[in-house]
Amino acid sequence: MKALADLRLFVRTAEAGSLSAAARLLDLSPAVASAALRRLETELDVQLFVRSTRSLRLTTEGERFLSHATEALQLLDEGRQALHGDRAELRGELRISAPSDLGRSALLSWLDTFQQQHPRLLLRLQLTDRVADVHRQSIDIALRYGPPPESSLVALPLAPDNRRVLVAAPAYLQRHGAPASPKDLQGHNCLRFLLSDELHTHWRFTAPDGSDCRIEAQGDRVCDDAEAVRRWALAGAGIAYKSWLDVADDVAAGRLSVLCPDWRGEPTPLHLVSPGRRMLSPAVQRLRSFLQARCAAVPPPPSHGPAREIVR
Repeated sequence: MKALADLRLFVRTAEAGSLSAAARLLDLSPAVASAALRRLETELDVQLFVRSTRSLRLTTEGERFLSHATEALQLLDEGRQALHGDRAELRGELRISAPSDLGRSALLSWLDTFQQQHPRLLLRLQLTDRVADVHRQSIDIALRYGPPPESSLVALPLAPDNRRVLVAAPAYLQRHGAPASPKDLQGHNCLRFLLSDELHTHWRFTAPDGSDCRIEAQGDRVCDDAEAVRRWALAGAGIAYKSWLDVADDVAAGRLSVLCPDWRGEPTPLHLVSPGRRMLSPAVQRLRSFLQARCAAVPPPPSHGPAREIVR
């Protein structure tokens, strides 16, 4: 197993950009780590890193070998877990990308519970509202609203019935009243969102009679971070058009109210996105089942008007 340990050290060193940092992560002394790296280079008959007193960087050969080493370690972890089926202890590393608001409002606490159940699993979470490139080695899976950006990706549903809702804080509604329908939003301050440098101003709804309605949202605030838009809404700065999963806890606690509940917002199904079924390791499969159960436990949006009661 010494060769496997050397391979793990190489991958950790490449990720950290530092042999000493990788040694600390793997609980090795600097001398042992340095000897292991030299041993691997001798075995491969190549130089993997260019070393100087201040920096460490991969050689061309090291960059070429890194993807193979990473995949080999992942396959070995999967094989170890497959020996014991669902009873196997999850190990290794799982790198996840998720939207900022979902991550902070729900996913952080969900992952805390998941990691308590699997303490040997290392989670690396990246919160971003930019579409993550799951083909890169730095990400195993991504949680994303809507269809995947590329047809080559595998998208597994987590919350297929999720949709957007209009929300505002009680303080805003006390000052400005609640719109009777989305058509009245032109008289309100709408908190808008940038996604991959595209401004989302067209808010779409389905009317109670089944007809489609599209509103041109206007307001004095725009941000590319969905969490910032949610915080503006909580502070009473205006009306937001949010994924229900992002604001369900705020609505349940009374911090936000759902507006125009009889008008259905546009669908925003949540998917677990992977570069291919080869990447659906036991850890990914168990995480998917766990997140599906958590999403299913979130109560659906209200279908009648609690927001109207606020302004009576």
